[in-house]
Amino acid sequence: MNTALEIQHLKKYFSGQKAVDDISFTINKGSIFGLLGPNGAGKTTLLRMITGIFYPDEGNILLNNLPFNPLTDVANIGYMPEERGLYKKMKTGEQVLYLAQLKGLDKKEAKERTKEWFIKFNMESWWNKKVEDLSKGMSQKLQFVTTVLHKPDLIILDEPFSGLDPVNANLIKDEIFKLAQNGATIIFSTHRMEQVEEICDHIVLVNKGNKILDGGVGEIKQQFKKNIFEIEFDQALFAENTATHLFNVESFNDKKLKIKINSEFSNNQVLSYFIDKNLHITSFNEILPSLNDIFIELVQGTPEARQFQQA
Repeated sequence: MNTALEIQHLKKYFSGQKAVDDISFTINKGSIFGLLGPNGAGKTTLLRMITGIFYPDEGNILLNNLPFNPLTDVANIGYMPEERGLYKKMKTGEQVLYLAQLKGLDKKEAKERTKEWFIKFNMESWWNKKVEDLSKGMSQKLQFVTTVLHKPDLIILDEPFSGLDPVNANLIKDEIFKLAQNGATIIFSTHRMEQVEEICDHIVLVNKGNKILDGGVGEIKQQFKKNIFEIEFDQALFAENTATHLFNVESFNDKKLKIKINSEFSNNQVLSYFIDKNLHITSFNEILPSLNDIFIELVQGTPEARQFQQA
């Protein structure tokens, strides 16, 4: 897969403090890439360097394998910041047309594309409404339209679902998938880990200006698994059926058992233990950690997390 964006050893300082400290990663074309981190981690500074708002103090940015030129390449970038970037006194239709023309579209093409998106998002009746009269969710949809209208190759979405109800969140999510399928590369920044698991194929986690995690979502969950399994039976269990050196019981509820298998034993040994007791197993599933659990573990710096970072 071709590389869309490559970040090489980026550094950025403010008043002698490192906001971004030697961060590198690569994003492939057509991927949905999650940029994660707690408040103050350096995410916004990274995004502002990628969009040319800030210049890095050290390091390089390559866009489509060429050195990033903020003056010309910004036309192929769509940036939806977490803070509203709209003019409150303008009418919504005028707002979109104005921003689209700033991105290089002529007035006719801008109007045609705006109408298409307004119809798609059921926004036709908003055309003459002022931005200041829109709800938070309505202005979020409008801002999304202004971000993608000029068909940028690289789309940066910072908390795109903020203020949206579930119906409109799904509407935006479906469009994100379509944009990626059509070749756009998307950087998705959010604090909502469940959205990351659902949407992203690759993530980078930054904390205190440093990259502490980089990989595919499925790969990362496998790396952080805790050997925890949930087993269901076709009959109720008794305490004597859960007493063994093979595993520790995490929870025990009638026909369902959640266990942590001790590292020196295999899944098959556990299965044999229950089969020898004439217990019929209806399901045996490994419980992988959520990205939220991994995020908290890494940011809080548990011993397991520190060992992973040093590997």
